[in-house]
Amino acid sequence: MTEPKDFVAGIGSSTRETQKRVLFVTRRTSAQVRSVDEEQVQTYPEALFRATIAIELLTIALVIVSLFFDAPLEGIADPTNTPNPAKAPWYFLGLQELLHYFPPVVAGVLMPTLLIIALVVIPYFNIIIDTEGLFLKDRKRRLRIFYIAAAGLSVFLWIFRVYVALVPTLILAAAMLIAAFSSQQSLLPLQRYLASKPLSWWIMTWFLIELVALTAVGTFFRGPGWSWIWPWRN
Repeated sequence: MTEPKDFVAGIGSSTRETQKRVLFVTRRTSAQVRSVDEEQVQTYPEALFRATIAIELLTIALVIVSLFFDAPLEGIADPTNTPNPAKAPWYFLGLQELLHYFPPVVAGVLMPTLLIIALVVIPYFNIIIDTEGLFLKDRKRRLRIFYIAAAGLSVFLWIFRVYVALVPTLILAAAMLIAAFSSQQSLLPLQRYLASKPLSWWIMTWFLIELVALTAVGTFFRGPGWSWIWPWRN
């Protein structure tokens, strides 16, 4: 007689490397598991059906909003009178704000080009997104990398005086330090929440915060000559 084995069910981010299954076997049945490693996953009807519903709901919401609110259009454009400041649409104001700090080649050509190249190249790599907390494994090595990356980015923004992007970066860096010295057994819910977030969550959060901050500053805090103004002053 051998001792019974303990079977533990777990959740992993890489199903190809660690395949775990739960199987209930009775006395009159035999266990048979067939594993097929498919390179493609069908997106119809699951993903496509959800995307269709989301598009329809968004269209209905936009139609309802357009019935009650007019578009914030200005007067007819006058080619002989250029407004000051000449602001881009709101979705380009973040880029226009970067043009205020960096040379045009850097902010208008280099940064967008690197972003587009990254979006094109990343899908061709076999990337396994880790769903565990960033600092839950190998904390010392990852902390060293974090210190170098955060310090380098902060110095870069400080040299070019991009304080609008520097302040959110420092705030997010402080939150990452809280996560680094916390665990899933911490007393405060905020510490447990931050400790459980992976690297992809931190990168996306930093990108969204920077996008919102740059767009808000370009919309409400820039006046003639792209000078700093307070929105409550005329």
